[in-house]
Amino acid sequence: METTRQKKVSRVILRELGIYFQRNATSYAKGGMITVTTVRVSPDLGIAKVYLSIFAVPDKEGVLKEIKDRTWEVRKYLAAERNELRIAPDLHFFIDDALDQIEHIDKLLKGG
Repeated sequence: METTRQKKVSRVILRELGIYFQRNATSYAKGGMITVTTVRVSPDLGIAKVYLSIFAVPDKEGVLKEIKDRTWEVRKYLAAERNELRIAPDLHFFIDDALDQIEHIDKLLKGG
């Protein structure tokens, strides 16, 4: 069960990282788009699991690796932008493949 504080911090991180990836998508995904779908924060607010949807890129895992390699840049941006977060949490990035799964199930249901 998430606390109110966890939910607030999650929303702040989701909003700010959404802005960050909107501005910097070209440096990570050449011609693609990166969307932050979900953020889950640990009870001590020290770790944030960030789920990303990556569109129009042939190598999603490569883009995710690039993001993970440059996590310090993302965390630095988050710390600079959001003063209400005393400490920017450690960021752990994952691909949110829910849309891919929905698309696959839809194709199966249509007989394709």
